[in-house]
Amino acid sequence: MSINIPSPPSPSPSPSPSSSSSSSSSSSFPSTLHWLPPPPSTTTSTTSSKPTRAFCFQATAHQRTQPATTDLPFPSNKNINDDQTLLSLLRQRKTEQAWTHYSQSPHLPTPTCLSRLVAQLSYQSTPQSLSRARSIVTRLRNERQLHRLDANSLGLLASTSAKSGHTLYASSLIKSMLRTGYLPHVKAWSAVVSRLSTESPSESISLFDSVTRRVRRFADPSIVADSKPDTAAFNAVLNACANLGDKSKFLKLFDEMHEWGCEADVLTYNVMIKLCARADRKDLLVFVLERIIEKRIRFCMTTLHSLVAAYVGFDDLETAEKIVQAMREGRNDLCKILRDAYLEDLNRAKEDDNDDDNYDYDGEDDDEKEDTKDSSQNKIDDIVFEKLLPNSIEPCSEPPLLPKVYAPNSRIYTTLMKGYMKAGRVTDTVKTLEAMRHQDDKASHPDNVTYTTVVSAFVKAGLMDRAREVLAEMTRISVPANRITYNILLKGYCQQLQIDKAKELLREMADDAGIKPDVVSYNILIDGCILIDDSAGALAFFNEMREQGITPTKISYTTLMKAFALSGQPKLANKVFDEMLRDPRVKVDLVAWNMLVEGYCRLGLVEEAKKVIQRMKENGFYPNVSTYGSLANGIGLARKPGEALLLWKEIKERCEMKKEGENQYSDSPPLPPPLKPDEGLLDTLADICVRAAFFKKALEIVACMEENGIPPNKTKYKKIYVEMHSRMFTSKHASQARQDRRVEKKRAAEAFKFWLGLPNSYYGSEWDYGSNDR
Repeated sequence: MSINIPSPPSPSPSPSPSSSSSSSSSSSFPSTLHWLPPPPSTTTSTTSSKPTRAFCFQATAHQRTQPATTDLPFPSNKNINDDQTLLSLLRQRKTEQAWTHYSQSPHLPTPTCLSRLVAQLSYQSTPQSLSRARSIVTRLRNERQLHRLDANSLGLLASTSAKSGHTLYASSLIKSMLRTGYLPHVKAWSAVVSRLSTESPSESISLFDSVTRRVRRFADPSIVADSKPDTAAFNAVLNACANLGDKSKFLKLFDEMHEWGCEADVLTYNVMIKLCARADRKDLLVFVLERIIEKRIRFCMTTLHSLVAAYVGFDDLETAEKIVQAMREGRNDLCKILRDAYLEDLNRAKEDDNDDDNYDYDGEDDDEKEDTKDSSQNKIDDIVFEKLLPNSIEPCSEPPLLPKVYAPNSRIYTTLMKGYMKAGRVTDTVKTLEAMRHQDDKASHPDNVTYTTVVSAFVKAGLMDRAREVLAEMTRISVPANRITYNILLKGYCQQLQIDKAKELLREMADDAGIKPDVVSYNILIDGCILIDDSAGALAFFNEMREQGITPTKISYTTLMKAFALSGQPKLANKVFDEMLRDPRVKVDLVAWNMLVEGYCRLGLVEEAKKVIQRMKENGFYPNVSTYGSLANGIGLARKPGEALLLWKEIKERCEMKKEGENQYSDSPPLPPPLKPDEGLLDTLADICVRAAFFKKALEIVACMEENGIPPNKTKYKKIYVEMHSRMFTSKHASQARQDRRVEKKRAAEAFKFWLGLPNSYYGSEWDYGSNDR
């Protein structure tokens, strides 16, 4: 079988006038920018330009008094005319023509033109325009002229890049601005913090702290007026804290809001609902709602949706149902409903505790230690939440009422339906859909997200025919299905091994619905081919995806490698791996390496697998449990017990690194991370050693299993021993030299028999192979 995987094109380092729409957000861009400070000379001043959007950025006093210079020669008349033409096009908002003019010009335009061009390209916010803006930044960086761009254009590019999904690039841009003395506008840097709060919460908090530290250095408030954090910025970083479950940092930042002149709004408390959910404090949800009412903060439906989502997350569908039902009935006493629900939970918990007290438990000491640890953590949590929600200490005698009545919208209904789907309550999901259809308020009618949730519920239950009926219903009532809806159906067909129907749905998706399949669609189909052991079909879908101009992801490559590995074609898996290495848009990870090892081990090709592992180590990857597990299976298949001993030696060394890792010197080479073996790996090694009569090593392995809380399968090992080794050491005619050589092995065998519970010379005593007096 031949594999048709064309090599990805190499990205061009400089802008070209023939840039097309194929330049997308998936282009490879540097994640870190190295900025140069302005030269000390003051021969030419940098001119600021007005952006296309009303962002105002402040530079440091040093920047205002020490303008940047260029290293270019004095401009000629032709260059001046070119710059005037470019500036004229930019002022007329003819960005496309301006880009073409810039691309065809051999000289570098003025700072005004460059900054304005980057700003207008960023404002367009298309994959092509952002790619062009970044190419300008790349060119300036390579020519050591990056200081020619002003803070306006850089901040706008960072903000738009973050919103477009290029969060790492946006973050590096903000950090580079800070390093060179620029103070980005709060709208720019808070957009990056907001995006990072979900993708990388720790990085989000770090970036927020970096900006605020820089702002604090200025005594003159007018300089930092447009850069200091506002409520939206605090909400973004508080969301990062909530995602991490970092309650102490949340409280610290919440207290800082007053210092910066910011007031908590309804979104702040919505994030606090998420924090309570992360901290497993369902009892505090009602007090967040009451706090919003008491502080007379402008209420919104998002708060009620957050509450329903929190209770669904706690698997408390009963309370979530009560909230939705009360809203449907036009009630505004939700606080009372939630308080009553909390009291019911409290009473049930007391009853459960009383039931538990009726049973004796031997591990009381362990329980006391765990209770002490939990109690200490609970005290810290209580202090944090008492400061965040002082009304939870002394709540009002009468629960407050909502300022007005709110009817549930489609988003709240859909969240409740997701809870039903998670619990497998398909009937309740359908009933909720029917109830939404008969609502008078159009905001409560089901939308495509609602229908997609129902489709997902049917797919999860294996009811593909009913899922297709929902899709037909969406078409009939003119609620357009989206790509997510079709991908869920594709996955359902693949899970049920109905690849032909999945192919038919793919054609219907493209031809009838006019929805182009994406990389997720094809990844699902490739994985479906693996389930029916159709590696040729997986390759066909992969090549079709490339022909459609869809960029493969890391999952695409590793899934195709899996297809070849499982079908016994490791050479083809290796070819896919090599293509993955050459693709600059994809970063090879340990999963891909392990898939390559798995392909060789499935055929018992241990030496080839060991070469891959050595190559993996040379590339900075350390084998994990999955790597060693595949190699152990390959060793067992190849019947090479000697290799198992070498593998066990390496695993044992990695396990002992947990204790020795702290003693590593800073200048010593990095040690591989400690390893925690699982049951499959140790059981495979023990099986090999028992079959090969390596009883000393088998005892070491089962001891490791017991240390890690893994119960060894004594029944299996006993059966192997009886079938293969019950007649060991029974020869009466062996020479004395031979008998002396096997003394050590016999001692190990007797100790192993003792561990198994078989008759042996140590029967009735504690075995310890390390003792020499036995």
